[in-house]
Amino acid sequence: MSMTTGDVRTSARDQRRIGVAAACGSFMEWFDFAAYGFFAITIGELFFPNDDPATELLLSLSVFGVALVMRPVGGVIFGIVGDRIGRRASLTGSVILMAVSTTLIALLPTFASVGLLAPIALVLLRMLQGISVGGEWAGAAAFLVEQAPRNKRALLGSVVPATAAAGGVGGVAVALALTNLLSQEQMLNWGWRVPFLLAAPLGLAALYIRLKLEDTPIFTEMKEEGDIAQAPTREALRRNKRAIALCFFATASAAVGYYYLVTSTANALMSEEVGMSRTTALCATGIILAIYTAMCPLAGVFADRIGRRPTILVGAAGLAASAIPAFHLLGSGSIIVAVLAMSLFALFEAMVNVTMVVLLIELFPARTRLTGCSLGFNLAGALVGAPAALVVAASVAEFGFLGAGGFYMTAVGAMTLIGLYFLLPETNGRDLHSHEEALKKDSLASVTD
Repeated sequence: MSMTTGDVRTSARDQRRIGVAAACGSFMEWFDFAAYGFFAITIGELFFPNDDPATELLLSLSVFGVALVMRPVGGVIFGIVGDRIGRRASLTGSVILMAVSTTLIALLPTFASVGLLAPIALVLLRMLQGISVGGEWAGAAAFLVEQAPRNKRALLGSVVPATAAAGGVGGVAVALALTNLLSQEQMLNWGWRVPFLLAAPLGLAALYIRLKLEDTPIFTEMKEEGDIAQAPTREALRRNKRAIALCFFATASAAVGYYYLVTSTANALMSEEVGMSRTTALCATGIILAIYTAMCPLAGVFADRIGRRPTILVGAAGLAASAIPAFHLLGSGSIIVAVLAMSLFALFEAMVNVTMVVLLIELFPARTRLTGCSLGFNLAGALVGAPAALVVAASVAEFGFLGAGGFYMTAVGAMTLIGLYFLLPETNGRDLHSHEEALKKDSLASVTD
């Protein structure tokens, strides 16, 4: 390709516009996705009525997992769109799908009205949400990182996890407002629908901003030169097997840690197991997420300065070591202790998640970048991240103490640490314009013609 320096000459104004476009969509997608987690108890009562409240919650959380299982499908669909039609097309498609599916959840009848049709419809719409999320993360990462200067890729890439967590903070704020303003009867009748109804205006705003942007210079140049992969999935599986595996390892810890923070895992444990009031548990969750949001750009600066490899290895080791004590301290009943314990966990999660975002882009050649990274990213989310909430609940019930909730994270963190220690090359500064540099410099990539 004609651009070989790897430096992107994007004005500060354009970088801000690009960041806002990625941030708005990411916030909306994860606000909608997290809303389900924060209202899982209420949704369980309405769609999975059972004499045992724990069974209702488990069934509700299993539907949360259904969305995660569908992420690889979304990764393939939107990865192909991003590599063949454009990065912007992938971003706009994912945000439209999330807005429509989430708004429809707000309009669903409950089990009391239509019986089994209610949970079936809920599952189908959650599947569409999962497909949307499968395309959003990698698409936003490519849009940001491909247009960032070499020395600021991780910093700008940190916008994705930071605004995703901010979406979780927004979900907490809405949940707190509804919990305190509405009675239990009002919440069951209509209050739970409010956060899902917000999808429509948020989605329209994100779509408007994204449609006003041009595609990335890298994709524009490939299109002008006729260098578009005709079968990106087949090409990625043939040429990028090891890079896909590396994305899987990197994403595994990031996904589990992220769902512990952003979804109902910590929040549900504090309210259901520790006995905190729902308001106190939500406040603690919101504070933790806000701290995590602030940590993401700091992790980006760290990864840009010392490199991707040491940053993600330290983060994975920290997640593995801190998970059990952090969950054990949730049982103290003190909001201050809970926030401090989970904030340390959040620091390591930020290091892993931010570095993972930039690795998704730097590990792959431009022709198959979205397809390849989406495969590794979403397979890890589905196979490792999806069971997290259920495994945590089952572990705590089986072993009888909250620290058991960290067992799964410790195991996944150790897997990530070992896999990346032996396999991950340093990608900081890699030329994103060259198709071949990702293949030649990464001795782990399987290159066959």
